[in-house]
Amino acid sequence: MTLAITTFNQIQEPNVLLYNTLIRALTRNSQYCDAFYMFFEMQRNGVLGDNFTYPFLLKACCGRSGFSRVQMIHTHVEKLGFCRDIFVPNALIDSYSKCGKCGLDTALVLFGSMRERDVVSWNSMVAGLVKCGLLNEGRRLFDEMPERDIVSWNTVLDGYSKAGEMNAAFELFEKMPERNVVSWSTMIGGYCKAGEVEMAKVLFDKMPVKNLVTWTIMISGYAEKGLAKEALHLYKQMEKIGLKPDAGTFISVLSACAESSLLGLGKKVHVSIEKSRLKYSIRVCNALVDMYSKCGNLVKASDVFEKMVLRDVVSWNSMLQGFAMHGHGEKALDLFSRMNREGVLPDGVTFVGVLCACSHLGLVDRGRQYFSMMERDYGIIPQVEHYGCIIDLLGRGGHLKEAFELIKIMPIEPNAIIWGTLLGACKVHDDVELAEEVVDCLVKLEPSNDRNYSILSNIYATADHWDKFAKVRLQIKSTSVLN
Repeated sequence: MTLAITTFNQIQEPNVLLYNTLIRALTRNSQYCDAFYMFFEMQRNGVLGDNFTYPFLLKACCGRSGFSRVQMIHTHVEKLGFCRDIFVPNALIDSYSKCGKCGLDTALVLFGSMRERDVVSWNSMVAGLVKCGLLNEGRRLFDEMPERDIVSWNTVLDGYSKAGEMNAAFELFEKMPERNVVSWSTMIGGYCKAGEVEMAKVLFDKMPVKNLVTWTIMISGYAEKGLAKEALHLYKQMEKIGLKPDAGTFISVLSACAESSLLGLGKKVHVSIEKSRLKYSIRVCNALVDMYSKCGNLVKASDVFEKMVLRDVVSWNSMLQGFAMHGHGEKALDLFSRMNREGVLPDGVTFVGVLCACSHLGLVDRGRQYFSMMERDYGIIPQVEHYGCIIDLLGRGGHLKEAFELIKIMPIEPNAIIWGTLLGACKVHDDVELAEEVVDCLVKLEPSNDRNYSILSNIYATADHWDKFAKVRLQIKSTSVLN
């Protein structure tokens, strides 16, 4: 792109075609700010955009933050009269729909005002509704469509699949006049996500033409379910027929191995990676470090980490969290110090690992320092998971009152996990009075959870408060009867 921009800047009077070509190229390369800069430069030079300029530019408006930009472009096209070209309002509807619910209302108004609509208009609107979780509304609009293509069917199918409504998805799948690889892969992925790998395999076997994505979905589905033998067999079968895994395949399968602790399959994937050019990919190596760390093989995780030519913050986080998770707190903190020496800026995930390491080591003072350091030195605002770690640290160290006061001044509403962590600490340190206060807070969040009362009753028993113990046990029984 640098060479393209340099060449473009040498042209004395670029026309709209050249501007459009560069804006489209910048957008495709995710250089959204540069695309808008080029558009404003175009305006300053008196070159008017045409019906291609604005759809290209709309591709640079992503997420909620892009809503105001879409509105700005909408104003431009209205003034210039480009809304009469169906290509432009279609692009606007698509962009508004991708801005979340804040843009969906505008998209619906624009859709309703269109004098003529093609299948792209309908598809964009259906996709917008489905993406915003309005699946029933999306289905109603789909049913009203005068003409549907494969994209229309796949959009609603994907919506049902992601929502876990596999009966509705299968019913729609059966009605489809034609199916492509996306249709089959959506169904297989949906069943895998729902834990119905047997049904996913039935469809996988029936699928007329499979691609790498489909194989990846099925192998990952087996791995996530903990079916190591089936996942490994399918992985070998995929290699046998000559399909070469790409970065996406390696990362997906390794992620599934990490979650299900399938070290055997993870090692097989590692062998395949070593034979490919992707052994130098940061993302693939990060997935390997994460897999070995979560499976408890810290020697292999460290080996992959140390051999990486380039590392990003995810690489450091995966290794650091691996050490912290498996009780190697000192190694985790040493790695954090090395990370700072090498000039790698930590993020919120880094500090979860650091605080977790301090908690397991009982390093209360250092934990307090790291917690303060987050916002003071790095501008990282503590989230609920960081508060959970520091509460756990203080609780383990017996600083229960300090933990309680910290929860009360948290800028985030404390959840049941935070209060439950403190209640657990009260049990360890036999703090009856604080336990009673904590349970009162927990009951407001989880009124039907008997476990909190059960822990309180155990605390009473340990402290020989048998009258209170009996009262709580009766309360537990009465609650169970009511439920």
